[in-house]
Amino acid sequence: MVDLAEKEMDNPTFRSDTVLSDVHLHCPSKRHLMVRLNAVGQPVFLSHFKLLWSTEDLASGKHMREITRGREHQGRSGDELCGKDRSNIKKDGELNNEGVEALLDEDGDLEVVRRPRSASDLEAEDLVRDIVCPVILMKGKEDAFEEEEQECTCSDVVKIEHTMATPLEDVGKQVWRAAFLLADYILFKRDTFRCCSVLELGGGTGITSIIMGTVAKRVYCTDVGEDLLAMCEQNVALNKHLMEPGGGEVKVKELDWLKDEFCTDPEAPYSWSEEEIADLLDHCSVIMAADVFYDDDLTDALFRTLYRITHNLRNSCTVYLALEKRLNFTLRHMDVTCEAYSHFRNTLNDLENLQDGKMKYTVEPIKLDFCQFLVYERIEQL
Repeated sequence: MVDLAEKEMDNPTFRSDTVLSDVHLHCPSKRHLMVRLNAVGQPVFLSHFKLLWSTEDLASGKHMREITRGREHQGRSGDELCGKDRSNIKKDGELNNEGVEALLDEDGDLEVVRRPRSASDLEAEDLVRDIVCPVILMKGKEDAFEEEEQECTCSDVVKIEHTMATPLEDVGKQVWRAAFLLADYILFKRDTFRCCSVLELGGGTGITSIIMGTVAKRVYCTDVGEDLLAMCEQNVALNKHLMEPGGGEVKVKELDWLKDEFCTDPEAPYSWSEEEIADLLDHCSVIMAADVFYDDDLTDALFRTLYRITHNLRNSCTVYLALEKRLNFTLRHMDVTCEAYSHFRNTLNDLENLQDGKMKYTVEPIKLDFCQFLVYERIEQL
């Protein structure tokens, strides 16, 4: 008994059955609206993620600098208005001939005159605010977003259904920061992706595929789990109007990295037709994945899937991988480490050094100095 106890004490294990994305903790959306329960009883929330320019600007090729300049002008106008309001308040709040007693209420307490916050002040404040704490609303308040929808046009808001605080196997149902980073890059290099055929691995809620769908010709957004894929398909439908100006489409499909073949069973939901597989292999020139490197076994499976698919493509392909380097304190090392990221880098190096006479992979880092088009905190670990 003593030996067993000592052994257990030497290897303590702490487990948590839920994971929460910090995008939901510091969400740029003003509100989270609970809309339903999914098939496994998890609350599903609807969030609005604001684009810093609209899809109409994308279609017209309007440069981000012009958008930013316009927003700065709005901010200055708001500041000027604030200054005018302050002068008015000063006039209204000046002491009259009766002295200090004019600022006391009936009980003798100091009565502070406060200026009511105008809509222009709130708009100016939103321009510089990075973090907005969400207000979680209860199910059934159908008009909860009515005020916000009046402020934002349909062309500059991405609507995403997602869950919060899920078990590790359901983290794809949440929104993760690297998806925003990859979406930013897509919008920044939109001419590169225009009219392309794209495959996303581990698409999750589908937000990156939706952004890609505003510029690409066709996007195959893939993941596993019928409940997750149904949520993803719902998000694609919610944002169909964003893709219509460019004529793009997003198809939600099942792709299990632990299997060597595409699911072609016609009875299975989100399966592939032979025509769709042929279209992917004949035309796909871009593969992307965001925040899918958190489990070593799944990382290995992803790279095997990458090799299998790229080996069968007719044309050369560029793969874009975005991730957040998550630092954790481990008892095994008694230090802050990032084992998932280290395993990812080692596997990526193995792929680059692969010499089988059939494929050649070149790995290049992308500088993160491109414009930001979605409101989130772009931390240095991305």
